[in-house]
Amino acid sequence: MHGDEPLVLIPGLMCDGRLFGPQITAFGRGRAVHLANITRADTVPDLAAQVLAEAPARFALAGLSMGGIVAMEIMAQAPDRVTRLALFDTNPKAEAPEIAAAREPQIAAVRAGRLVEVMRDEMKPNYLAPGPRRAEVLDLVLDMAKRLGPEVFIRQSRALQTRPDQQDALRKVTVPSLILTGEDDALCPLHRHELMADLIPASRLIVVPKAGHLPTLEQPDAVIDAMADWLAR
Repeated sequence: MHGDEPLVLIPGLMCDGRLFGPQITAFGRGRAVHLANITRADTVPDLAAQVLAEAPARFALAGLSMGGIVAMEIMAQAPDRVTRLALFDTNPKAEAPEIAAAREPQIAAVRAGRLVEVMRDEMKPNYLAPGPRRAEVLDLVLDMAKRLGPEVFIRQSRALQTRPDQQDALRKVTVPSLILTGEDDALCPLHRHELMADLIPASRLIVVPKAGHLPTLEQPDAVIDAMADWLAR
């Protein structure tokens, strides 16, 4: 798997590079892979600006969930720097008021020292499809969250609450694009991905069977195959 342009990967809420572990192993042999940091600001525009400040001059860009939201903002801020775009299990719309409000008790609980409880009981059980690796993936997700800690959770939650709608930015995308989702993703359902695919003429929509919100870990080989095709286009 060889290519000229570097690959920038943006992980999701409370995830680190292990979210893309199988993909980094697959593609890191043939190209530079840069893992973006989205832990240090509390707005999506500021997070995107920080990623751009640390990224190569031009790059292929892939983001999952919150990482996809930041990737869309990068397309709004600096589309000329992105050679191709991949959006996984994400949402182009601004946060709905009821979802923004629901983050407040989660933030309060995390401030009170209950980060693991919030991640385990309120968020992660709905992330994953049924399957033999579900418990293993859930344990990894909880470990990523614990390592990042409560302050990152609060900053990222604030960023999601105020995120901009990106549909206009997607309409302007002309680079080869991959829209990918797990078929059992309950957080970012299929119709959101169909919308993104409709907005980007140069896109391909792939639905990964037996995967939920984290197909990079649930069905890594299927994601690697889809990304290899995207990177070759």
